[in-house]
Amino acid sequence: MQKVLIVGAGRGGVALLQVMAESDAFQVYAVVDHDPQAPGLTLAQSLEIETGQDWRKYLSDQTDIIIDVTGDQETFDQLREARSRKTVLIPGSVASLVYQLLTEKESLISHLEHDSYIRELAMNSTHDGMIGIDCDHRIILFNDRAAEMIGINKDKALHQSIYQVVPLSGLPRIIETGRAENNQELMLDNGMKVVTTRIPMVNETGEVIGAFAVFKDITEVVNLAEEMTNLKEIQTMLEAIIQSSDDAISVVDEQGRGLMINRAYTRLTGLTEAEVINQPAEADISEGESMHMQVLKTRRPVRGVKMVVGPNRKEVAVNVAPIIVNGQLKGSVGVIHDLSEIHQLTSELDRARRIIRSLEAKYTFEDILGNSDEILLVTEQAKVASKTNTTVLLRGEQGSGKELFANAIHNGSERKYNSFLRINCGSMPAAFLLDTLFGTEESDGLFVQAGEGTVFLDEIGELSIEAQHRLLEALKSKEIKKQGSHEMIKLKARVITASHINLERAIAKGQFSEELYYYLSRLTLQLPPLRSHKQDIPVICDRLILKLNQSFGRTVKGISKDALGQLTEYEWPGNVRELENVLSRAMIFMDQKEEVIEQKHLIPLQSEQTFKRELNGPLAEQLENVEKEIIEQTLRKHNGNKTATAKELDISIRNLYYKIEKYQVESERSG
Repeated sequence: MQKVLIVGAGRGGVALLQVMAESDAFQVYAVVDHDPQAPGLTLAQSLEIETGQDWRKYLSDQTDIIIDVTGDQETFDQLREARSRKTVLIPGSVASLVYQLLTEKESLISHLEHDSYIRELAMNSTHDGMIGIDCDHRIILFNDRAAEMIGINKDKALHQSIYQVVPLSGLPRIIETGRAENNQELMLDNGMKVVTTRIPMVNETGEVIGAFAVFKDITEVVNLAEEMTNLKEIQTMLEAIIQSSDDAISVVDEQGRGLMINRAYTRLTGLTEAEVINQPAEADISEGESMHMQVLKTRRPVRGVKMVVGPNRKEVAVNVAPIIVNGQLKGSVGVIHDLSEIHQLTSELDRARRIIRSLEAKYTFEDILGNSDEILLVTEQAKVASKTNTTVLLRGEQGSGKELFANAIHNGSERKYNSFLRINCGSMPAAFLLDTLFGTEESDGLFVQAGEGTVFLDEIGELSIEAQHRLLEALKSKEIKKQGSHEMIKLKARVITASHINLERAIAKGQFSEELYYYLSRLTLQLPPLRSHKQDIPVICDRLILKLNQSFGRTVKGISKDALGQLTEYEWPGNVRELENVLSRAMIFMDQKEEVIEQKHLIPLQSEQTFKRELNGPLAEQLENVEKEIIEQTLRKHNGNKTATAKELDISIRNLYYKIEKYQVESERSG
């Protein structure tokens, strides 16, 4: 048993103590906190664990594990110096992660137990017997009704060979053929007659992994049918049953002529009995072929066939099954479902999903691809940021994934079940932006709409001075004041910002508030450009191809080695966004039969030398030279059209004018 010393008795210490106290693998022998009123000390005392305020009194060579949940770097460093070599020192962030994983594990186990209970309850609530076997012909499912009908204890039947329980079972045959068998008669050893339907069980790859049977006791039904002689009474009873159904039903004889329809059928199709009874099966069809006739020819049922029926040209889905008596085909019965209501409900569901998606962050840390040191480092920093409530500033070139990281930080935080609202600060006029962010007397702004969620302010460097001051006031006071109103509303949302421009230079030019900068940059993440982690390009390409396949309806499987080599040599000034554009263009112009992106499919990429003409001076200065050249080339491409240039570069027209002035792009080039 591992001897554990917990340093820090706040909420984190309490949570860890509660978990470890229930484990036989750990012995917490002492809990320490400089605050004698810390809740963890009280809990430890109730568990008869020693407590104190100075960890030095309790640290010894017999200590196996020290867990530091103080959050204080100095304490962590002192513990690291004081511990023995065999003592493991665990920082609070790691301990918190372990606790979270343990908690999630318990939750998953609870959910699985609940789901298992529901399945068992459903299986045992039915009046039908149910048996399932695996590929070794051993019973893996066996409900209470099956035990009652067969006359064997459920626990004795489970894991036995099906032949030992039901010697004449046809389930092994289903595994061999992979085909379902419907409504098969079977006599059990106890004399009970049953009708069984057997189906194969397949996994997501289509592999047969077992077979499942549902069977009904028809002994009483058969006996009753043999005793009944009044066929008219039977017909009357069947008609009553059919007429009472809300589903539209039609019955034809073996020649395909109408025998019976119900009132629901008339309501749905607009056809009366006179127009259907004794008429060919095609009489009700406005578009498509008769499923009754197909079933009469093949003696096989059909399900979910879409058709148009009746004078009102009603769009429906049809299920038709053959009527077989003593092995002879007597006709077929069809059930018709109205698709218009289903379409309406589906449309409403899609609309609701679109609304929900607009309020959700789409990406998580799982969507951040790459194993390079640069990506792993900034991802770990983002995970730390997700556990805090402080403002976060994401910095990086355009297309480097700032919105992706903002999404991931939100979804990795406790706010993930609340709204994630994004706005590009350079995409709208300043006055309208203020209304959008802070709201008006008639409507709430994004800061209020987000509630306890996250507001992501992209391109924060393009905020007007007035908007900067308003944002600074809100962050300092934690309150929002609507436009034209004196009412103060508590700011509950977290703010994440992003910028690709040099904010320090903007501060020096008086274009950005220094105080706001310090509020926003309390936790800054610098996202690396794609050219600094080219080793991640293969895995990024794989994910982008999968995404583009879904968008374009393609089945492209990958990219060739030569094409990948060409992509790796390029410097990617537009980062991952530019890489996605290159791949999408390649896939659009590929032949439909081609499944691999070859070098011939790629548009000509500028050589690496294009961006190496001024490899001297500070990095920021070199990047600005590259940016200036890209703007000049794009302007020339569009004959000086600034709107088209801004659209291709995916920046606002205001930002483009700012960069033209900043880099002194020649007017004759920029039009």
